[in-house]
Amino acid sequence: MTLDELNNLDAQMAAQWFEQCCASQAWIEGMVVARPYTSLEALEQEAENVWETCTNEDILEAFKAHPMIGNVDSLREKFANTKAIAAGEQSGTSKASEETLKQLHEMNMAYLLKHKFIFIICATGLSAETMLSALQSRIVNNTDEEIKIAAGEQLKITLLRLRKALS
Repeated sequence: MTLDELNNLDAQMAAQWFEQCCASQAWIEGMVVARPYTSLEALEQEAENVWETCTNEDILEAFKAHPMIGNVDSLREKFANTKAIAAGEQSGTSKASEETLKQLHEMNMAYLLKHKFIFIICATGLSAETMLSALQSRIVNNTDEEIKIAAGEQLKITLLRLRKALS
């Protein structure tokens, strides 16, 4: 997809296109309305601007579209429309030891129980051990603090997906 093609999509098709990058309906609607985009930089800046206006509810909605770190199979089940651009995001888990994967699973479950949403990290390029270390250090945060940190990670993921989808 080119920027011109994105700008010329009808609203419904544009919404579907943006949904592959971030599942927050408020963010999607903001991005559709803000068209046309004159450059990738303008698109990325608007993505950040719209994300900053999202409520915690909108942010948590985006988190629900992610598979739990280390559970790539759930990505296929939950959101097939993100498959193409999300491929490889958790590739670091493919080389992890069974022990690391087990710890990731246990820590992810503890995080979910504590915060009521899954652990969000921009996993591109990270090893499973690095993700586990981040999870271990962040699980102690209070939920409000963790939503802010995870929202920043979500924005990184969204920007990566926007770039991939326009390549």
